[in-house]
Amino acid sequence: MKKIAFFDMKPYDLEWFDKLNTEYEIDYYSEKLTYLTTRLAKGYDGVIAFVNDTLNSKTINQLYEFGVKVIALRCSGYNNVNMKAAHDKITIMRVPVYSPYAVAEHSMALFLSLNRKIHKAYNRTRDFNFSLNGLTGFDLNGKTVGVIGTGKIGQIFIKICKGFGMNVIAYDPNKIDNPDFTYVDLDTLYKESDVISLHCPLIKSTEYMLNAEAFSMMKDGVYIINTSRGGLIESEALLNALKTQKVAGAGLDVYEEETELFFEDFSSEIIDDDILARLVSLPNVIITSHQAFLTDEALKNIAEITLKNLDDFFNGINSENEIHYNEK
Repeated sequence: MKKIAFFDMKPYDLEWFDKLNTEYEIDYYSEKLTYLTTRLAKGYDGVIAFVNDTLNSKTINQLYEFGVKVIALRCSGYNNVNMKAAHDKITIMRVPVYSPYAVAEHSMALFLSLNRKIHKAYNRTRDFNFSLNGLTGFDLNGKTVGVIGTGKIGQIFIKICKGFGMNVIAYDPNKIDNPDFTYVDLDTLYKESDVISLHCPLIKSTEYMLNAEAFSMMKDGVYIINTSRGGLIESEALLNALKTQKVAGAGLDVYEEETELFFEDFSSEIIDDDILARLVSLPNVIITSHQAFLTDEALKNIAEITLKNLDDFFNGINSENEIHYNEK
């Protein structure tokens, strides 16, 4: 039986991996996978890693020296992996789709909460404050939403928006056939959108795509939603746009410096990230800790596909879920 080291384990990970695993001896570690924790993987055939594990060249090379043959990512994104270092050493596999509905629905939940001030109303009524002052939102019907990225998640988000009667424009260098929405260039999307939602991967061409210049092109009072990757937005530029009210609200499930923070409890500590602290303090910002994926259906799919990826690797079966160096 092959031995697998499972890193950055959370209680919600265990249920489906324990139910579905019949082929592997899996040891669970709460530690994130970094160069300093690679010692825990010594003697294992493979590791299961997550989105905030640090899979840089030092980590990859140390795992290779310890005999690890495969890294099975239980996530879709792999911008945290140094693919050049892994090339011809360790096979990298991922879960490309686990529940696009979960992420798309969370994106709309963030926007609805921001627009209708649900977070503020919740806190007020708990103090028996039933005033409506400052809780005014706007109808979604007839508003324009700009969707950046029209993969599976983006397409589902578009369907949700159309269900509210919104006008949809979108940008993606890889266009789908016969869309029921309008593709535009980025500048047009920035200028015409009342809401902008990000559903694209973090690669060199998309890093900091929402920066000071991009915000300057947008409508006054635009809303920003990001459930993809934190590095798509230059956080300081977003903070400035919020302070000047260029951006009316932001719903963020990701943050560019989240690696050491998200998924953990720091409620009794002082956070030294001043930008994040300021964003959290703003009444027109909702931040969730990378939870958009977190549904029962998604957790089951993640476990199933991760275990199937390991099956394919150890059985010598070519898998479409293997990531190749020239893809990045």
